[in-house]
Amino acid sequence: MNDMPHRVLTHDTGPPEPDHMRPHRSGTFGVLDIGTTKIACLIARVDSDGELRVLGCDWRQGLGVRGGSIVDLEKAERAIRACVGQAENMADTRLRDVIVNLTCGQPGSRIYNVKWSLDAPAEGRPVTDHDIREVLREGRHLSQAEGREPVHVMPLTFALDNTDHVVDPRGLYCSTLDARLHVIDVSSSSLRSLEACLQRCDLEIEAIVSAPMAAGMSTLVDDEREIGSTIIDMGGGTTNVASFFENQLIHTAQIRIGGVHVTADLAKGLSTPLAHAERLKTLWGNVETSPDDERDMLPVPRVGEADHHLAKVPRSMVVNIIRPRIEETLEAVRDKLAESGLSHATGNRIVLTGGACLLPGLPHLASRILGHDVRVGRPPSIRGMPEIFTGPAFATVTGLLIWAANEGGTFHDVDPRRGGRQSWFHRLVNFIRDRV
Repeated sequence: MNDMPHRVLTHDTGPPEPDHMRPHRSGTFGVLDIGTTKIACLIARVDSDGELRVLGCDWRQGLGVRGGSIVDLEKAERAIRACVGQAENMADTRLRDVIVNLTCGQPGSRIYNVKWSLDAPAEGRPVTDHDIREVLREGRHLSQAEGREPVHVMPLTFALDNTDHVVDPRGLYCSTLDARLHVIDVSSSSLRSLEACLQRCDLEIEAIVSAPMAAGMSTLVDDEREIGSTIIDMGGGTTNVASFFENQLIHTAQIRIGGVHVTADLAKGLSTPLAHAERLKTLWGNVETSPDDERDMLPVPRVGEADHHLAKVPRSMVVNIIRPRIEETLEAVRDKLAESGLSHATGNRIVLTGGACLLPGLPHLASRILGHDVRVGRPPSIRGMPEIFTGPAFATVTGLLIWAANEGGTFHDVDPRRGGRQSWFHRLVNFIRDRV
């Protein structure tokens, strides 16, 4: 008989859970999606079984925002206060800070390569949190430009001496650490305006998260993020694009065209009030023609005329006004993706989300223009969340919730602004603060 003792495993060897199923956060937290046409707030916590639970929510018409940026502080403050206040009442709590989406300030997406010497002997030494912080700080330094401010500095991959494609190098030995960083930056003035608006609402910004990245976290399945795919978030004032590969966000872009531009086209083309143009788009909008479009006559009130004076226009006219603007948007997306030079990594999958993606026929038109397989992405259902929040229009706010629960991903415990991991004292302060 073999009396040699067996080696005992000290951890679970089962398959790793997806990132969004491994929440690290404790206490109650809130997220806020500030858009051109809609403001949405979710307040949640992580249950003992690791699942998210929504405690309070609200959404309402966006005010004071254009193209994702704050343009009227008073109107934006009024809308945000009402939205957050209703969510707080439902959750029976009061938020001190929120995680908010980033669409303002024309976000830019850039890749930087950073080399960091560990000042180690020939055999090297283990990579530490300090090394990671220095790499991230160097990325921020390289990305600094006049009038711009880095918001995300995300490691895509590391190389340790001659070893490539390392996801997390901490604890591994090397003498030189190379990193490929994805930096998203934004106009400093737009960022200050966003901070000022939230301060007027008695809210601090805990973190700012790229809107298309959040939308991708809530709508893409794990395999899509791994093998490569692109999310197109078609909002009211902007269309935001994010490409994922190997579970990393590798590129973002923004086109300043959205659903409000389609509505404006209808209002101008039919000489009808904006409110009725929006109603026409919602009820009768399409990007594909049908044989019945010439025969289907729609009542249209004219601007400045009495409500009972209605003109009749064929549905084909509505389709012919909507389609060119959607084609322009998709062609701009195609050009942005081509400019990125990452078509080899982004795969053959396009996922449409956002409120403006609900036009009938849009997935087929997008597939033809972009040359990829296209589907419509919807966020998952979360405990306590109303069914309406599972629609494409709420992909970003749901993604913010998933991001918040995970505290930002692989290096959530390494803050480049601090001297190390949070001390036990800071963790205790945060623990108490979350429960007061």
